[in-house]
Amino acid sequence: MLATHPLDPERLTSERPAPFPLADARATTADRDVIVGESDSLRYVMSRIEQVADTDATVLLFGETGTGKELLARAIHRRSRRRDKPFVVVNCAALPGALIESELFGRERGAFTGAHATQVGRFELANRGTLFLDEIGELPLELQPKLLRVLQNGQIERLGSPRTIDVDVRIIAATNRDLLEEARQMRFRRDLFYRLNVFPVTVPSLRDRREDIPLLVRHLIERHGRLLRKRIDAVPPAVMHAFESYDWPGNVRELENVVQRAIILSSNHTLELKDAWLPCAEPAAAAGGTTLIEVERRHILHILESCRWKIEGAGGAAQLLALKSSTLRSRMLKLGIARPK
Repeated sequence: MLATHPLDPERLTSERPAPFPLADARATTADRDVIVGESDSLRYVMSRIEQVADTDATVLLFGETGTGKELLARAIHRRSRRRDKPFVVVNCAALPGALIESELFGRERGAFTGAHATQVGRFELANRGTLFLDEIGELPLELQPKLLRVLQNGQIERLGSPRTIDVDVRIIAATNRDLLEEARQMRFRRDLFYRLNVFPVTVPSLRDRREDIPLLVRHLIERHGRLLRKRIDAVPPAVMHAFESYDWPGNVRELENVVQRAIILSSNHTLELKDAWLPCAEPAAAAGGTTLIEVERRHILHILESCRWKIEGAGGAAQLLALKSSTLRSRMLKLGIARPK
């Protein structure tokens, strides 16, 4: 008879003190904003968020699709002084190129054919709050100077109007692209990249924090079990091993879809999982580089590369990391980081 892991709610969160709230599967609201995990890499990311949240600094979130960048953006907003003001989301990849300018900056009546009424843009809607620009790497090149102007001057112009409007908006941007490489390829403005890259945060992929998978699975079972009106009491070890072994190219979003499918098709209150439900389900190589030291090393490397290895002065890595240049050099030496020859 196959042994099972009972879904004890007390096991769903870490009992260790943490600088940020972890998920509690006993929550009764369908809150999709909860952040689940206790891995070193996630704790490091959350410590970075705690550092920047209560400022008005622009944050640039790097990470693969499905890693939860919008979740982290909402976490920053909730911890900021703007928490009671609007949080407005714009997916730059989802809006047609012909409409994105009026969506962002608004338009006056008669600005173009079909513009029968004045429309307030997302920047005005987010005034005194936070604007989350998801997939910022997809923003058309011709609109990037206008965004740069807003970031520099805090002013917008509605389409079809010469009048400037002052806006007070905190920007959080996210991308799954290497924006510095995009800038080198002339697909993204370099000056806009540097303006956005005030406080970069790299979001780890799910395969880089596999120890969080059991917590995520149990949390998703609790949440979607309620929504689907199905009770799941246990997860067989073989099923949990399959979850932990799969590489999850779609990250948490893919995991959530698979868990929902498994709940729907499971019987006898035990989670069932067929191998065919996991595309290309092959045991992945042992996860490496998930320690706090390795996460720190990768992050410092990313900042150094984005600054072209400039350490001191305005726009240097030490300034972006909020460290003294001597401290940064010491950390680089300890972590074995050296500029490529």
